Amino acid sequence: MLATLALLLQVATGAQSAGSAQALTVRMGDRVRTVSTVRHPDGGIAVRADALAEALGGQVVTQRTSPARYRFEVGTTGVDIEAGSTLAVTAGDTLPLTARVYRLGTALYVPLTLAVDVLPRLGAGVMFDAEKGELRRFAAVVAGRGRTTDTPPARAAATRPPASSASPPPAAAPRVATQTPAGGARQHVVIVDAGHGGVDNGMSGPIGAPRKIYEKNITLAVSKQLAKALEQRNVKVVMTRTTDTLIALGDRGRIANQAKGDVFVSIHVNAANPRWKNPGGARGYETYFLAEAKTEDERRVAAMENESIRFETTVDATRDDPLGFIIRDMAQNEHLRESGRLAQLVQGGLKAVHPGVNRGVKQAGFVVLVTAFMPAVLVEIGFGSNPNDSAYMTNPEKQAEMAASLADAIVKYLAEYERKVSTP
Repeated sequence: MLATLALLLQVATGAQSAGSAQALTVRMGDRVRTVSTVRHPDGGIAVRADALAEALGGQVVTQRTSPARYRFEVGTTGVDIEAGSTLAVTAGDTLPLTARVYRLGTALYVPLTLAVDVLPRLGAGVMFDAEKGELRRFAAVVAGRGRTTDTPPARAAATRPPASSASPPPAAAPRVATQTPAGGARQHVVIVDAGHGGVDNGMSGPIGAPRKIYEKNITLAVSKQLAKALEQRNVKVVMTRTTDTLIALGDRGRIANQAKGDVFVSIHVNAANPRWKNPGGARGYETYFLAEAKTEDERRVAAMENESIRFETTVDATRDDPLGFIIRDMAQNEHLRESGRLAQLVQGGLKAVHPGVNRGVKQAGFVVLVTAFMPAVLVEIGFGSNPNDSAYMTNPEKQAEMAASLADAIVKYLAEYERKVSTP
């Protein structure tokens, strides 16, 4: 990881000083190609998708459903991407990317980390030698058969159904799981983070109501219920706060890391944009994982939750520059795909009990998630600005119901992950 970071920093420095960067060396057998890299418009480094695919013996195919959607193919591995999106989809898994895929004229560009970090994780026979700064492709061997699975891209593409979108697939409601994940395994540790606290009330609502509720109180109540539900499922819980006190956003991640958490779940309450046509009518629940926000509403929610920094006397935040973004991304990249899956399960669990609107899995740059180096999600359990959602979220029985659904989703995720890593 450190060697990969060093290379990307070297490439990024070249890109910042010159508009273009050092070429990426790609080796496939005895054939060696170089692929030029460029500075990404949003910061970081990008590479032309067709040139990278060709160097790896693959191809980029435009999806029939939309000219903005593409399939990046290497052998039998396909990654679905979309211009303007920071997500990639492969075999039903959603993979957050460093930055958006974009087009410049007729050319399609992807973040460099798709090549040096994502593809090597997908079993595509691709590995990255950070010491030599070289991307290599090997044919994948089928165990016990003595032959490779490397088929020509055109034939491989014909045997796989096209993906319909680079957006995350819909989440299914998880089954109730009450046993220890991966029976006999060590006890898992879940970090439960109650948003806001102390002088930071968070949002208040409902709109026009004489009696106000405060986000910090709801998040603490639900977090305590979630901790209880997880402990009943034999999961160890570490809470970032158990009283009405202010914990710095950066410290919440550090608490999680020091506790060696397996999962980080931050509980929050949403508030409507006052400029909306009917702000008091907005309601529902949504789950976020850390990635660049794609929509104005995602940016609004991130900005609202990140406002807690103004209550902190000291702020330890990474500068928002291309090098800083690469460092944060590479440090987190191992967990981003898992965070997307966790978000799907959490959203599906709430769907089974919540009376509000299913607003889906979303992505945004939440400060509280940046410093937690583990699969991490932020859950907006409802709109405090809406009277119906407010009544639901402040009902102790409904809080326990929500907490149980969240606990089941988390336990299901942990069990899935244990099966994944234990499969030879």
